[in-house]
Amino acid sequence: MEPSVLLLLALLVGFVLLLVRGYPKARGHLPPGPRPLPLLGNLLQMDRGGFLNSFKRIREKYGDVFTVHLGPRPVVMLYGTEAIREALVDQAEAFSGRGTIAVVRPVFRDYGAIFSNGERWKALRRFSLATMRDFGMGKRSVEERIQEEAQCLVEEFRKSQGAPLDPTFLFQCITANIICSIVFGERFDYKDRQFLRLLDMFYQSFSLISSFSSQVFELFSGFLKYFPGAHRQISRNMQEVLKYIGQSVEKHRATLDPNNPRDFIDTYLLRMEKEKSNQHTEFHHENLLISVLSLFFAGTETSSTTLRYGFLLMLKYPHVAEKVQKEIDQVIGSHRLPTLEDRTKMPYTDAVIYEIQRFSDLIPIGVPHKVTKDTLFRGYLLPKNTEVYPILSSALNDPQYFEQPDTFNPDHFLDANGALKKSEAFMPFSIGKRVCLGEGIARNELFLFFTTILQNFSLSSPVAPKDIDLCPKESGFGKLPPTYQICFLAR
Repeated sequence: MEPSVLLLLALLVGFVLLLVRGYPKARGHLPPGPRPLPLLGNLLQMDRGGFLNSFKRIREKYGDVFTVHLGPRPVVMLYGTEAIREALVDQAEAFSGRGTIAVVRPVFRDYGAIFSNGERWKALRRFSLATMRDFGMGKRSVEERIQEEAQCLVEEFRKSQGAPLDPTFLFQCITANIICSIVFGERFDYKDRQFLRLLDMFYQSFSLISSFSSQVFELFSGFLKYFPGAHRQISRNMQEVLKYIGQSVEKHRATLDPNNPRDFIDTYLLRMEKEKSNQHTEFHHENLLISVLSLFFAGTETSSTTLRYGFLLMLKYPHVAEKVQKEIDQVIGSHRLPTLEDRTKMPYTDAVIYEIQRFSDLIPIGVPHKVTKDTLFRGYLLPKNTEVYPILSSALNDPQYFEQPDTFNPDHFLDANGALKKSEAFMPFSIGKRVCLGEGIARNELFLFFTTILQNFSLSSPVAPKDIDLCPKESGFGKLPPTYQICFLAR
């Protein structure tokens, strides 16, 4: 027999043996899961419905803590409220590492306050939280900024004179302007072409990150990165935004007053100057650019998408919107601006906002974590740097905490007396040490924007409530509502 034929046969036999045996045992003792194929991992257990549907099916067989091989790498899945809280709260430090999202890794590259790890993450998170708090409580509080932005939005809606419109970009404008006022020290006009271009980049990118093709890329990024695809478009979009941020940083540098920092960028530049003699400082140009990108992107897309889902749900369930308006009329009236103090007297409105966040389930599989050391968890040994997905959707739809998780029902957050009822399963911002940096700002935005809009307008739709489709346009890393038209009718 020819040597070349023998070699080919040997390779085929070797490949078959690998298929039969699966992977050699990983270091540690990972939770159970479906048997992976070499290189392909658990591809055969994935379906066109995407990661979340696939993980739900696997969990039925293996329980609340299981291992899935995404391509060649094992990832531990945490399913349900108890498992997630046990890891991210009870063993917070061990589970505080950040995993990767393959399609955005070339952009963020382990820099910035969201995708970094170790001392870099700790330093940048401390700085970001303190700086955002300071500028949120300074001369103009976050509450005032949101109130002013809400009034600009009301004026914009009045111009529509009740004609149907797609609210996507206006909701992006208002949430982006809040984070821009803190980070860049300015807000933008809703017609500003540069601003609208940046928002379009974000909208496109969030859609692509959440697409089915990006989930496939997550499985085989080492191979697929050499080919055209969503990852290339995301990188182009983010590079365009980074170029804008870089230009803004240079303008700040040229006009910096050390005695009067105007915003996040100024404060960071002053910290850079203070630490310039420290060779190991994390306060350098690259971390500044990526931190600003992270805050700008996350601060715009999460709140604006929640508002889009929220008003679609109000069109679908008009009786809920009417009850909110009744509470607004009783507590606030029509002649003054809603304030954050009003929230404590408006349990139904608060419950509706909570239920919008729960039902919209914005980041269903959570942002990936990884363990920072060899970690014993529920009898399994997770080796250091094992990636972990806290499936937030499994908590937000946990039937042990929410009687009808598939149904939109504000009563999920109200007790028998109509008072607001908190739930341990409510974690739209995640929980633990990696909880969303902007949670406080986002909660304030949702309350003030939601109440201001419903104080001033009644809602109607060109589509009958029973025909309104709530099925997401994309459901992957993020969940995006379908596009729709809404009429804002002056009250």
